[in-house]
Amino acid sequence: MPKSECDLAGTGVLVTRAAHQSTPLCELIRSHGGYPITFPALEICGPENPSITQSQLARLDRFDIAIFISPNAVTHGLAMLEERTPLNRLKIAAVGKSTAHALEQAGLTVDITPTDRFDSEALLKTPELHHVEGIQIIIFRGNGGRPLLGDTLQQRGAAVTYAEVYQRTCPAADPTELLAIWSTTVQVVTATSIDILNNLATLLGAKGMQKLRSTPLLVISERMQTEAQKLGCQNIILAQRADDPSLLKALCNWVATKKSQ
Repeated sequence: MPKSECDLAGTGVLVTRAAHQSTPLCELIRSHGGYPITFPALEICGPENPSITQSQLARLDRFDIAIFISPNAVTHGLAMLEERTPLNRLKIAAVGKSTAHALEQAGLTVDITPTDRFDSEALLKTPELHHVEGIQIIIFRGNGGRPLLGDTLQQRGAAVTYAEVYQRTCPAADPTELLAIWSTTVQVVTATSIDILNNLATLLGAKGMQKLRSTPLLVISERMQTEAQKLGCQNIILAQRADDPSLLKALCNWVATKKSQ
């Protein structure tokens, strides 16, 4: 989004992504006049049972399609592969643009990706995943991911294997400093997954949740919007997509609307 069309005007934006993934969004916010405040509410680490995952990946050549759920699935999944050659013989699917970009940066060709929204529902609408009877599919994901994608593909006749190549955990973070500046500094909060939202609620505690509920919250899906409402959040902003430019656009639109009121 051109700077001339977006001025965040010093807006303090709480960025809650995992520490290793927050920099691009923070730079976008800063370059458009905003003030990013980082408070990672998610930590990514290796799989809980690496030996199980390794045994699955050792048999990669028996699959027909490999689906990568997220950039983390790409990074951790490829790191666990002793040999990438079997992947070159598979059709590769990516849930979203960031995931597809991570695969392409790793030298892999992405054969299947949605063209509209970037989530499991959109991926399931792609023609390549409509007729999968008898097809062997491996899904690279984190622990406890959504069952929708795998369940639907199984209902369509595919044999689905989950390769859990990383874990999403709640970091040990102290919110004391954040809560001390919240009222004067944090004008809007971003949360890009339900795990982040739930972890944020845990980390902030009762006192912090009072602040979160009364602060505008930017989310990336209707599912997250519903979860935020359950937590009592009163002012929820819905981005059109999960990528950084879409988050920036939603922030800019919110600031512009606020100025015009």
